[in-house]
Amino acid sequence: MARVTVEDCIEKVENRFELVMMAAQRARKIGSGAALTVERDNDKKTVIALREIAGGTVSVEALKDEMITSHQRYLPQETEEDEVVLMDGEQEWADIATTSGIYADEEASVSVEKEDSGDAGDSDAPPPSLGDIAGA
Repeated sequence: MARVTVEDCIEKVENRFELVMMAAQRARKIGSGAALTVERDNDKKTVIALREIAGGTVSVEALKDEMITSHQRYLPQETEEDEVVLMDGEQEWADIATTSGIYADEEASVSVEKEDSGDAGDSDAPPPSLGDIAGA
């Protein structure tokens, strides 16, 4: 029965390797308690997964996305960045940078009077950040 199912699945999935990966992903989900979308009929989890893919009762794209996400080491963050909490010593380094004329970031920067070079356009320009100085 599984051979007929594999041939039916090839119509839904681009190649056999991808089919094996998606069927294995679905079989793992079934093994961990996911609801079945076809009758069990005394079949094993892998055969059930293949029958679901062949019948179109599970989304091939959703299985592909789940498979990619399960193999990622770094999961993308969907939340906004939290407020940065400085570690011990970082504030002192920021203070040193501001007193020497190099600005760590815009929030830690303090206005430092620049010498007038005679060019009025340069007096309104903001001082460079550490990222600008480092070339980042």
